[in-house]
Amino acid sequence: MKYTRLTKEQFEELNQEFSTFLATQTIDKTEWDQLKAEKPEVAEQELDVFSDLVWEGVLSRAEYLEHFSKNHIFLFQCFDTYVQSIVLKSLVPETDFLTKEGLQWLSDNMFTETIEIKTGKKVFTEERNSSVFELIQQGSFLSDGQLFKQIIAIIES
Repeated sequence: MKYTRLTKEQFEELNQEFSTFLATQTIDKTEWDQLKAEKPEVAEQELDVFSDLVWEGVLSRAEYLEHFSKNHIFLFQCFDTYVQSIVLKSLVPETDFLTKEGLQWLSDNMFTETIEIKTGKKVFTEERNSSVFELIQQGSFLSDGQLFKQIIAIIES
């Protein structure tokens, strides 16, 4: 398995897609139930293959990621061969970007000496989707890139 297995909730959300996937494997509901009962290891393999297919699709389309922690915000834009990053760091230890108040504080203090902004670029050393998946495993989530675009526009102007 290349990524991680989808959760029970994710499988439930993708029930129709999973049924279609099984149909492409010429497995109908009766056969699937029989497979789960008599050959659970084969059923597990089917779940893993489907999970990897879903992850591949999601990761291939992923362009922007965000990761918030107490004093840092990491913003990423993923390209084919590299990722561009913006890191916002609060130099005020009491700040908590995980709260609404912390984000308001960021908005109010964005261009003061209390916020450190760094940009970077890292070439993918492994396959792109695996690198993006690793960022997600570390706590990043997919985003529309609005925050990244706003900050990069300000930095570059």
